[in-house]
Amino acid sequence: MTGFLTAGIVRTALEVGLIYGLVALSLFISFSILNICDLSTDGCYTLGCAASAVVTIAGHPFLGIFAAMAAGVCSGFVTALLQTKFGVESILAGIIVNTGLYTINLAVMGFSSNVSIFGTDTMFSLWKGLSDAKAWTDWSTLILLLLVVGIGIFVIHWFLGTTLGLSIRATGDSPAMVRASSINPSFTITVGLCVSNAFTGLAGALIGQYNKTCDINLGTGMVTVALASLVIGESLSGKRGMMKRLIFVVLGSCLYRFVISIALRLNVPTEAFKLVSAVIVAIAIASPRAKELISFRVKQREEIRLRQEMKRGGSRNV
Repeated sequence: MTGFLTAGIVRTALEVGLIYGLVALSLFISFSILNICDLSTDGCYTLGCAASAVVTIAGHPFLGIFAAMAAGVCSGFVTALLQTKFGVESILAGIIVNTGLYTINLAVMGFSSNVSIFGTDTMFSLWKGLSDAKAWTDWSTLILLLLVVGIGIFVIHWFLGTTLGLSIRATGDSPAMVRASSINPSFTITVGLCVSNAFTGLAGALIGQYNKTCDINLGTGMVTVALASLVIGESLSGKRGMMKRLIFVVLGSCLYRFVISIALRLNVPTEAFKLVSAVIVAIAIASPRAKELISFRVKQREEIRLRQEMKRGGSRNV
């Protein structure tokens, strides 16, 4: 087992899983809290990567993180505008924005399909340069990502506990009730999607600086990956507190990356990864219902057994 999953493979799975966890947290806000299916995730993820790459090449890697988040906010605002002001369905609005972002992403990247950041300092290289110790060099990236994701979880937990955050949560539960309480649901939806897409942009920025490259097709299938991570995390957490739900969403992302790492070690063809992702999502979504069916069958068999025993006992008394 040690040779099958080495420390390097586990570390890489955790690092990429944490980055994907930020996208899962984004879907947690839009899908689980607001009950909105935001399909602009793929394009927004690439947008964050492209914006960060351009600013990083200019010599400002940390500023690139904030540029990516700002770009994500803009993407979320346009998606919310289509839904709230023009009455476009959430799924269709996400598709429209995602389609438009393809050209915008190309424009940000200078109409090039690929941008390289090799030879340029990134936040990971600057962080790694704080010490020359081998242990620090090996684990510095994971430590930095843990800090970033930990801060992200804390910010979301704090935000959802504020008056505005509670209004956003209430909007997802019942827009009519929120409207009756003199709260504008259009405003809460807009803020929620802006915050959600800011985390998607952040994830894109981190993966760009992590891989030191940005590709126009980087975000393809990201919504599936994030949905798989979200569903796995939600299935594991159950009905727990908000903080535990957020942590389990990130853990679900790391677990998803472990499955992909195992698939790589088993020499599963790269072309089959989309199928693997789809299977993971299907299993994760179906697992709660499967548990209910199994529990129902067990109770049903127990009731049948008790009835048979009661009949046997009654016949003996006669």
